[in-house]
Amino acid sequence: MTEVEIWAKQVLSQLDLKLTAEAQRLGNQIPYIPENGHYVDMGKRDITWWTNGFWAGTLWLMYHATGKSLYRQTAEANEARLDQAFDKYTGLHHDVGFMWNLSAVADYRLTGNERSKARGLHAAHLLAGRYNPRGHFIRSWNHGNPGGVIVDSMLNIPLLYWASETLNDPRLTYIAEEHADTVMQHVVRPDGSVNHIVILDPATGALLETPGGQGYAPGSAWSRGQAWALYGFTLSYAHTKKVAYLETAKRIAAYFIAMVSQHGHISIVDFRAPEQPEIIDTSAGLCAACGLLEIAKWVPIHEQQFYRKAAIQILKATVAQYTDWDLKTDGIVQCGTGAYHDQTNREVPLIYSDFYLVEAIVRLLGKDFLIW
Repeated sequence: MTEVEIWAKQVLSQLDLKLTAEAQRLGNQIPYIPENGHYVDMGKRDITWWTNGFWAGTLWLMYHATGKSLYRQTAEANEARLDQAFDKYTGLHHDVGFMWNLSAVADYRLTGNERSKARGLHAAHLLAGRYNPRGHFIRSWNHGNPGGVIVDSMLNIPLLYWASETLNDPRLTYIAEEHADTVMQHVVRPDGSVNHIVILDPATGALLETPGGQGYAPGSAWSRGQAWALYGFTLSYAHTKKVAYLETAKRIAAYFIAMVSQHGHISIVDFRAPEQPEIIDTSAGLCAACGLLEIAKWVPIHEQQFYRKAAIQILKATVAQYTDWDLKTDGIVQCGTGAYHDQTNREVPLIYSDFYLVEAIVRLLGKDFLIW
């Protein structure tokens, strides 16, 4: 066993203890951000909230890695509650991939549950229904300009690849690819940085505007947006084998690695923000680490260590400085930030930070599965 595997095994043991305690406390509650050290139930606060699948995804990864029935039972309870989001419908948008790929589709992949398969296909068709055939993009959000697209969408379209394969129907892959092509053209910049939001003409797909979004300002480089793009294009390559997607992911990865290396392998919220105040977003680094480990699967052997090393540096720095292993409190990874100008959710534990830490650790140990 290598030094990295020994370290990852130790981290997995700590994750197992903490996540077991959280699962026992939460029951069927859906967590997001702890308040006064404990999660509140997002299922009651907003059943259509975009992060509501990450806890189930974390649990399915842990179930696959450990075989513990508690993780499966808790994930199943979360998945069943999300049926209420289908019933509400009006709050759902492009993030149905985050919600049901990590819950229902993960369940189906591991257990063959037909009800879960149906939920995943339902979500996929909701996502496909947002496709604009004139502009060749999937509309993001439900408010604002009907030509709005955000980079986060790249981690939602894997739901379409799964559904296309499951149904043996290429239409959903065509939608995903055309959206990815549009994002590649208008969201990704030549230097590997990305816009968070682009506004496209809904009648033609022409680029109209690039607002700042969750970063510091227009033209800046919101770090989690870089991570969404890095991982998302890698996953699109994994599903389609279109070389342009892998090349794009590598360009974004080079930019991310260069930027994060200037901050001790810990991600700040925006790589082009003023030096002060320095605001941390650990979720960006952890998502990027998962993407870097995925890139390493698809590049020539002489390139693999470059991406693995960068991922491991981010993971080790984050675990060493920003983890809380107290079994009595909720949330593991500290210092996640929702957006640069968000004063409320600044440097707090975020459920998706924990998800990406778990995903990266089980991947290092060869205990993961294709959850995307």
